[in-house]
Amino acid sequence: MQADILRVPVGPGAMHVERFGHGGTAVILIHGFATSSFLWRHVAPAITGAGHTAYALDLLGHGESDRPADADFGIAAQAEYLDAAMTVLRVARGIIVGVDIGGDIALRLAAKRPERVEKLVLINTPAFEELPAKDITQMQRSTAKFAFRTTRGILGAAPLVEQVLKGSVADPDSHMPVKLIAQYLAPFVGRDGVSHLLTLASSITADDMEDVDLSSIHVPTLVLWGEQDGWVDQKVADKLINVLPDGRLVRMPGVGRLLPEENPDQLNQLLLEFMRRRAAA
Repeated sequence: MQADILRVPVGPGAMHVERFGHGGTAVILIHGFATSSFLWRHVAPAITGAGHTAYALDLLGHGESDRPADADFGIAAQAEYLDAAMTVLRVARGIIVGVDIGGDIALRLAAKRPERVEKLVLINTPAFEELPAKDITQMQRSTAKFAFRTTRGILGAAPLVEQVLKGSVADPDSHMPVKLIAQYLAPFVGRDGVSHLLTLASSITADDMEDVDLSSIHVPTLVLWGEQDGWVDQKVADKLINVLPDGRLVRMPGVGRLLPEENPDQLNQLLLEFMRRRAAA
């Protein structure tokens, strides 16, 4: 299905949004670190096929969205940009689906603007002592070394992006081949690609979630956890379920963080069942 391509102003810049379908419930799809709206290409059409509208967005600074030099790309700021984008898109309330830090952005929105969120779906969302996740903390600890070793050439970010993506799937050979890595690498091609990637990594801090009371989030929440995630400990899933008042956990053996890449069919089934069941209840 062909998406409507939108440019949505959110303050310091504009976000790239792909809208699939019209009518029904609004489902907002948020990617995580080192990925983009491209992650949802096998999920958005299924949502539309069920009679709903899917919005796959590029977080500010990611994908095809603007990357203002002086903008804040942290979790708290991204939640504010998401709130602004929903206003521009005329989406008063929706189901928010987030992978990785996209889940943290969704949680913050649900806590700070509960009227915006009907339901939450969190996929391998780092939290508590696991935020930031290990892929980001490795970059943060070694920023100078990475910058020195990889700034030469327009593909300097390739080793960093490849490392993150391969650690995000259980079977890199099948689900993260070179051609697919190239798709995700595209926004970081260029001589400033490495520095921008490191800027995005440095913007992710636990401070942005310290004032978020997860126990105050009472919307139905589906926590999906790929058990082969190389970056976040599995214990986070249980801790999330223990603190979220209306949470349900489904563990996914044999897949990693990027469930939309490794098993989109099962993700679509779980997502649509969750939407139907909760709506009926």
